[in-house]
Amino acid sequence: MIRVVVAARSSVVRAGLESVVRSSSSLELAGALDWALINSAEFEADVLLMDPGDVLPEQSSQPAVLLLDTSDAALVSAALRSGIRGVISREATPEEIESAIQAVHAGLVAITAGSLTELLRDVRPAGDALAEPLSDRELEVLNLIAEGQSNKLIAHSLGISEHTVKTHVASILAKLGAGSRTEAVSQAIRRGLVML
Repeated sequence: MIRVVVAARSSVVRAGLESVVRSSSSLELAGALDWALINSAEFEADVLLMDPGDVLPEQSSQPAVLLLDTSDAALVSAALRSGIRGVISREATPEEIESAIQAVHAGLVAITAGSLTELLRDVRPAGDALAEPLSDRELEVLNLIAEGQSNKLIAHSLGISEHTVKTHVASILAKLGAGSRTEAVSQAIRRGLVML
């Protein structure tokens, strides 16, 4: 059972988050408090579930999931730099909130896919762009390679011939300067082209 303390600026939001925690069979509500008391209150929790409104915590040494407007990449980035390990949308479903809490409790980082894409766009190293960018189809093939699919399975998934897949793979390897499929995936992850 994961013990969760809920902190929110709004009493209505706090009550809603308490309800989400109470309705889960894997979570236990260890307390709830006003966001203003977060730095002075004493509590024992495995994970904090917080909705701070538009004010981020200064620092978080406690595993925490923050509900934010995740369309703001700068806000998400600031939250992660402050030590927050989970950043999800205020529009998250109870299931998404529970999953984020479980992930953070397990030592993982939980972040929405849209936020991750925005963050990676911001942190890509300058001067590391490909001389010739991958086409949309090549990116599709590359993602399927990253999932471990064979040329035959890729051809089936995309509704193209195996010969066409081989042509795309050769082009991907050349554009990434990779000598193998594994190296291509590694390069793609480093460049933020593939999310695993």
